[in-house]
Amino acid sequence: MQIGVIGLGRMGANISRRLMRAGHSTVVWDANPSSVQGLGADGATPASGLADLVGKLTASPRTVWVMLPHGKITEDTIAQLAGMLGKGDIVIDGGNTYYKDDVRRGRELAAKGLRYLDVGTSGGVWGLERGYCLMIGGETDAVNHLDPIFKALAPGMGSIERTGGREELDPRAEQGYIHAGPVGAGHFVKMIHNGIEYGMMQAMAEGFDILKGRASAKLPADERYDLNTADIAEVWRRGSVVTSWLLDLTAAALARDEELSSFSGVVEDSGEGRWTIEAAIEEAVPAEVLAASLFTRFRSRQDHTFAEKVLSAMRLGFGGHVEAPKKE
Repeated sequence: MQIGVIGLGRMGANISRRLMRAGHSTVVWDANPSSVQGLGADGATPASGLADLVGKLTASPRTVWVMLPHGKITEDTIAQLAGMLGKGDIVIDGGNTYYKDDVRRGRELAAKGLRYLDVGTSGGVWGLERGYCLMIGGETDAVNHLDPIFKALAPGMGSIERTGGREELDPRAEQGYIHAGPVGAGHFVKMIHNGIEYGMMQAMAEGFDILKGRASAKLPADERYDLNTADIAEVWRRGSVVTSWLLDLTAAALARDEELSSFSGVVEDSGEGRWTIEAAIEEAVPAEVLAASLFTRFRSRQDHTFAEKVLSAMRLGFGGHVEAPKKE
């Protein structure tokens, strides 16, 4: 299949490459000409702008995947595309957009005869090799039409043991992608995924902070332990119930430098944690752990603990997120 990709950052570029590896063709554009040239060298068709990209899409319906930061840049890009595409064409937002913006945007595009899909995309900088977990919102016909695209991006079953009792359930979930529901549902599921991620990361970070603090001179001498956190992270990776990719990333960071001295502990939040707490408030659902993990990120910008350094190391590991400078 042919698809246009707008936004060739950490994930957009690798999404294009993974699709091309699977035999699909991509037409690509980014505000950075060198990014476009790089993908062109890899086999993509480069475009000089939005109009040029749309003009080079020959398959019907034309499909454009927008992979940009949420907010004005995505809004403006999709608004411009809406004036260039025609009835039945498909616009995909694969960024971390607020699901309520998806609902509004879906209505606006539907009024012009366009179809809109919101695709929550998880995989970070490792997606090219590992694949992307996809949570898709939008009308069924559009999702089914683009199934070859989603299947190519998803990780597939890999070596993960199958879950019993799923014989009558959607087989796409085992491949790493789902049609979550109507417009907005994909980004809503991804939003909650990221909220959970905040809590998991915080729990792990605090645990390692407690381990490190056991050598404190404030404790009785016979209760002090000079624990090797790199070894603890490694042994926990192998058979313990807290085994996870986040633990893998933590173990790798601690193996490189047990003090995590290259990290300040300034931990940003990208929006999804806040939106998750807002959804919990709307639904009157208690979310103590997720709320606390969000507020800890706010506090990390004022003073820092070893836990924040662990958080920063995980964020760099899975998403390539570089710490923001501390605000004075």
